Amino acid sequence: MTTINADNAFMDTAISLAERGLGQTWPNPSVGCVIVKDGVVMGRGWTQPGGRPHAENEALRRAGDRAMGSTVYVTLEPCAHQGSTPPCAQSLIDAEVRRVVIGIEDPDPRVNGKGVKMLKMAGIRVDIGVRKSDVEIATKGFLTRNIEGRPQISLKVATTLDGRIACASGDSKWVTGEAARRSGHLLRASHDAILVGATTATHDNPTLTCRLPGMLDRSPIRVIVDGGMRLPLSNKLVVDAKIFPTWLFTLSNSYSDSNRRNAYLEAGVEVIEINEDKNGNPDLQMLVSVLGDRGLTRLLIEGGGVIAAAFLKLGLIDDIFWYRASKIIGGDGLPAIAGMGIEEIQETKRMSRVFSYIVGDDVIERYKITG
Repeated sequence: MTTINADNAFMDTAISLAERGLGQTWPNPSVGCVIVKDGVVMGRGWTQPGGRPHAENEALRRAGDRAMGSTVYVTLEPCAHQGSTPPCAQSLIDAEVRRVVIGIEDPDPRVNGKGVKMLKMAGIRVDIGVRKSDVEIATKGFLTRNIEGRPQISLKVATTLDGRIACASGDSKWVTGEAARRSGHLLRASHDAILVGATTATHDNPTLTCRLPGMLDRSPIRVIVDGGMRLPLSNKLVVDAKIFPTWLFTLSNSYSDSNRRNAYLEAGVEVIEINEDKNGNPDLQMLVSVLGDRGLTRLLIEGGGVIAAAFLKLGLIDDIFWYRASKIIGGDGLPAIAGMGIEEIQETKRMSRVFSYIVGDDVIERYKITG
């Protein structure tokens, strides 16, 4: 195997390891690391829940003394700043590795080339950019928060072939089949937070957890956009808020009576006040900035149609996961996306398809917003 092919193959493994931690490491990035000597893997690691230990230290721990003289493949530039643990770049230097192959540099100003500089000054060969585009996809949430000050935002919809999420009566159980719903729960597990509007939360009374065997603890932060504090205190999102962290975003002037706010707080719901936009609704630009400030890197929006349209109109959606069932409801059903005021085709949101695959009788597609 040539050096280029080996580099690509081992970086692919590092990317797969990084993906294991998605949804569990914020505010830190989820990083993957593979330590190789003479073509044999000596140690593997990925960022652990809560962001510590880092991937490099996990891989070094597993490799032990065998890391000496090795090549290290890591998706993101090793950190160079002292935190609760020593810098990963220093750990690699102390382990006397020979070469470090990096997917992308870290945009965090505390690192941003400093890790590479430390390694080179120690006489370690450094190569950057292997599988760069694939690493950027796996690390996009962290990159977006550092560059744009907000998390990566994905919209997930489950519809019939004609784009309906429910019948006119509101009945929506179940649009897609069981296999597709399991996929949807895995999608939740890979995100830091999941967001719905107050109407969807009130009507559907969802739990928004990851209900797969052994994965309940991977449930994301639950975020509700509720400008008027309409969410009933009996709603599941309120009742179990002390078990599953729940953030309710409301308008700063939404409720003069503090009793309801206090009731939310007593139930464990964190109430966050934000400004209103020009239409008197919660300012979504401010909301996503607050999420970014709090360290969230990956946000999944699950409804409803009004919320989806609002985020799309503001250009805040990065990609869409579209679950399409082999069913038709008709024009009197509820649309997945509310009206956006588009009158000409050239004004439509443009996308490129990332993947498409069949699950039972359903199709799951991922689209990247391109314009």
